[in-house]
Amino acid sequence: MESPATSAASEKKCPVSGIWKVLGNLTTTQPVARGDPMPLYCGKKVKWQLLYPC
Repeated sequence: MESPATSAASEKKCPVSGIWKVLGNLTTTQPVARGDPMPLYCGKKVKWQLLYPC
């Protein structure tokens, strides 16, 4: 089971500042600051995985 600090869904508050990656076939990375809402990807809700905490 993944730690809540290493994954987050779109529109939820970011648990850890860092570089985040979309999980799935089409992917991207994006910096997100702790407390900010996790972004949508191509207008859709996705699950994000933390790559590098900052």
